[in-house]
Amino acid sequence: MDGVPTERVGMDNQRILFEAPKLALSRVEAADALSVSPATLDRLVKRGLLRPSRATVRPLFSIAEIERFLRETATPVAV
Repeated sequence: MDGVPTERVGMDNQRILFEAPKLALSRVEAADALSVSPATLDRLVKRGLLRPSRATVRPLFSIAEIERFLRETATPVAV
């Protein structure tokens, strides 16, 4: 699982370390995930094709937003 290590206490009061799923990617991580440069990612945002969250100082790209972008920009397959 790709995420942030988090500690939780189990029923027997033992600490359990698990990874919470990552919900959003930084600008560079999102560019890497899409196999484009950060500058290209910036252009996609400027064109309105990708919408980052502005909940923090730096933009975050949710996994769902990246999946939506890929779905909506996919080339139809000829039959």
